[in-house]
Amino acid sequence: MNSTPNVLVIMYDQLTPAALGCYGSRVTQSPHIDRLAAAGVVFDAAYTNSPLCTPARYCLMTGQLPSSSRGYDNAAYLASTIPTFAHYARAAGYRTVLSGKMHFVGPDQLHGFEERRTTDIYPADFGWTPDWRKPDERIDWWYHNMESVAGAGVAEVTNQLLFDDEVGFHAVRALHDAARADDERPFLIVASFTHPHDPYVTRQEHWDRYEGVDIPMPAVAATDVPSDPHTQRLRVVCDMGRTPITDDDVRRARRAYLGNISYVDDWTGRLVATIESLGLADDTVIILLADHGDMLGERGLWYKMSFFEGSARIPLVVHAPARWCARRVSTPVSLVDVLPTIIELSGGTVVDAVEPLAGRSLLPLCAGATEDRTVIGEYAAEGAGAPVVMLRRGALKFVHCPIDPDQLYDLSTDPGERVNLAGHAAWAATVAEFRNEVTQRWNLARFHADVLQDQARRRFVMAALRKGSYTPWELTPRRDASNEYMRNHLDLNVVERNTRWPR
Repeated sequence: MNSTPNVLVIMYDQLTPAALGCYGSRVTQSPHIDRLAAAGVVFDAAYTNSPLCTPARYCLMTGQLPSSSRGYDNAAYLASTIPTFAHYARAAGYRTVLSGKMHFVGPDQLHGFEERRTTDIYPADFGWTPDWRKPDERIDWWYHNMESVAGAGVAEVTNQLLFDDEVGFHAVRALHDAARADDERPFLIVASFTHPHDPYVTRQEHWDRYEGVDIPMPAVAATDVPSDPHTQRLRVVCDMGRTPITDDDVRRARRAYLGNISYVDDWTGRLVATIESLGLADDTVIILLADHGDMLGERGLWYKMSFFEGSARIPLVVHAPARWCARRVSTPVSLVDVLPTIIELSGGTVVDAVEPLAGRSLLPLCAGATEDRTVIGEYAAEGAGAPVVMLRRGALKFVHCPIDPDQLYDLSTDPGERVNLAGHAAWAATVAEFRNEVTQRWNLARFHADVLQDQARRRFVMAALRKGSYTPWELTPRRDASNEYMRNHLDLNVVERNTRWPR
């Protein structure tokens, strides 16, 4: 076991933990993920810091909240001056490789990675910038709608399946390349899949795995709970009033979602089998996580963009049985904790960070320590209209937005978040304490103004760049075929020897 281990991060998109066997699902077939969880450290109260793809990934990569990184929405750019965990790992002597989705926006498409083996599935420009000045505006060509649910089912090929097949292939190859290379550095490889993110369409083989299975329906219907203003705005954002959704639609969508979990679980198994076959298992820490969850019809909502549990809670597993005993951790943690974790895994300490971090290393918790922690969340994208902030401490979750009523839930007695305690007199003192903490942590008026200004800048820049010739920021992976496989300027004997493992 090396003191500076290899690190493999396997990231899923829009995976709610409740849909995994290791988090309690009785129907999902995810044996490879469940196997890693059974021998690893499972975090039962892990959260995204911002329940949308790009902001969540920037929180993960930088250890910073959106109000610090300006990673507000899915068209937010990440400044090249902000260190990521790839920068820290690389500075510590790691080989850093990304295969798959990271939603980088802007001309820097590496952010510390030496290599990107794939392009991204989504655009790198500012075209998806929301406009808080127009809260009821829908931008049909890129906003969510309910066609994903109404059209759920089976397809052999989709945009996302093509992408993830490529992600998995290149991640496996990156592991092979790391094992065979003369480069003695440990590796940090990120395999980032876009499934089980909607659309809810899966291959026949994964659909068939759930034949005859009683697919669970949402536990909390829209009619079971009051509709708060943010939920109402999300219904507009997702155009829920235009496409009627039946119970059969819900079952098909949830079945396809489970099928896509099985699909990425298959890839997880291939990646782990590759590590084991290369003899790297004892020296590799595997981190499983997601950017955010999926409401899957709970409260009548789909996708993400809220701090309700289905959207905000994520799976997080750290697998390194040669280092830590299997255990479950109830302490609330979040994506910003991953960067300080990687700093410590690579032999550094958080005091080495070049700027303050919003998170804390997970390693003490992996080792069995008990700590009190508060998870902080921020959401400043479509459907908000003003910054939404969240505090999760112990069993309590507090959500505040200047234009909406407060929300307070006791998750120990109300995991479905059916009862908003913020309006109950018995909880008035607790609400006041949380509101005071919000005031201390944030200048929400300044936060709001910064978002509006940043949105305006990006909309203007995008409009200008569409005039005349257009130069895209999307990354085209570098590949030199002249030095791949066998070429006549290479010695075949050397090629065969160097590409074989074990030698």
